[in-house]
Amino acid sequence: MSRTDWEVVIGLEVHTQLNTQSKIFSGASIAFGAEPNVQACSVDIALPGVLPVLNRGAVARAIRFGLAVGGRVSPKSVFARKNYFYPDLPKGYQISQFELPVVVGGALDLLVPDGKGGHYEKRVNLTRAHLEEDAGKSLHEDFHGMTGIDLNRAGTPLLEIVSEPDMRSSAEAVAYAKQLHSLVRWIDICDGNMQEGSFRCDANVSVRPRGQEQFGTRREIKNLNSFRFLQQAIEYEIQWQIDLIEDGGKVQQATVLFDPDTGETRAMRSKEDAHDYRYFPDPDLLPLVIGADWIERVKGEMPELPVALSARFQNEYGLSAYDATTLTASREVAQYYLDVVAAAGTANAKTCANWVMGDLAGRLNKAELDIAASPVSAAQLAGLVARIADNTISNAIAKKVFEALWNGEGESADAIIEAQGLKQVTDSGAIEAIIDEVLAANQKSVEEFRAGKEKAFNALVGQCMKASKGKANPAQVNELLKKKLG
Repeated sequence: MSRTDWEVVIGLEVHTQLNTQSKIFSGASIAFGAEPNVQACSVDIALPGVLPVLNRGAVARAIRFGLAVGGRVSPKSVFARKNYFYPDLPKGYQISQFELPVVVGGALDLLVPDGKGGHYEKRVNLTRAHLEEDAGKSLHEDFHGMTGIDLNRAGTPLLEIVSEPDMRSSAEAVAYAKQLHSLVRWIDICDGNMQEGSFRCDANVSVRPRGQEQFGTRREIKNLNSFRFLQQAIEYEIQWQIDLIEDGGKVQQATVLFDPDTGETRAMRSKEDAHDYRYFPDPDLLPLVIGADWIERVKGEMPELPVALSARFQNEYGLSAYDATTLTASREVAQYYLDVVAAAGTANAKTCANWVMGDLAGRLNKAELDIAASPVSAAQLAGLVARIADNTISNAIAKKVFEALWNGEGESADAIIEAQGLKQVTDSGAIEAIIDEVLAANQKSVEEFRAGKEKAFNALVGQCMKASKGKANPAQVNELLKKKLG
């Protein structure tokens, strides 16, 4: 059997660390980078006589997420003790939600690369999102032959977002993870820092013969903290499972880890059953009751969501679905684009989009900069677009002006155009004189054009633009050259 004879089934569980100031059940700080074990208070480690108190800010962020994905915010949800025994779990249990989570359902709509330069639409449904506390962290690097335990992270508020097994390739899984990452940052519930563990993915992967309805046996890849690792881990796991089955073996349900150094997954522990944890109602926490008035208040504080903003870009600015989706991939990019259009005018919205997604994005990627750190401000880019629109400069000259703005050679496009003498030549007489010189020097191209070779015309246009040092208005060059050639 070939790879195409198999269908891949993927579901993701994503842990998003909520950006509250304190932990979910205590007032201890969640700031990253503190010395080990200085931010674990008596509540976090469940010393006798202490009681957890639910962080209202964590609940508000869960509501915000539920509204953003079109899920149902549960009017009543319940906390449970999830019992398992790891060294980094100081209580011997983790407070989480099981039967009644805070958010039920919802969906994300994606544009997935098709591998051929295009994209296709995909909807991934969500099962649930539930609140829980994080565990501590086991440290191995500094303890030869031993394990160190840092409990600073214990009690950090998490929203675990669980998808349906709707994804059928690593590309779809990555597109979903990126979309979710963008969304939680957009609605400001998580900083999305994957290196610090604020956003981490568990991938459930299985394979089945194409056409089979029954799911195959899944293996869960834990704690993937980059999109690249997510893709690599899933691809390796898919091939490993297919090879095992084709060799006559049987996939055993297990939790596995991905090793970035080898590019391989390895089993960490087997799972005898799908539910390998034991849940009991938490006796210290009352049910979480969320009234309709609270949901309405949160709704009123929500920013315009990417889907709505993308639709507005298409309807008001005439952008394609792809352009609108690209420009709403992050809140920072969307705001930058809105600022450029506001200054350059709605009539130039498409040109603004081309510059933000093209030259600006290219330079930012090359310099490994976020758009917030762009040397070219939205106002400066708008000034550049305005000078293209009023024919002060051509597109070719505009690229020179952009480079000068990027390098800090002037405060504005106007200042650079003036200082470097880049203003477009629109005087018909001056352009005609240039054309006459080019025709006289390129008689062969003239003869070829008159013999029916269209390419010769383009060559002559190129010579005219070169002779004018790119300053001649291209439309005028084309028009006058056609007249001259008859």
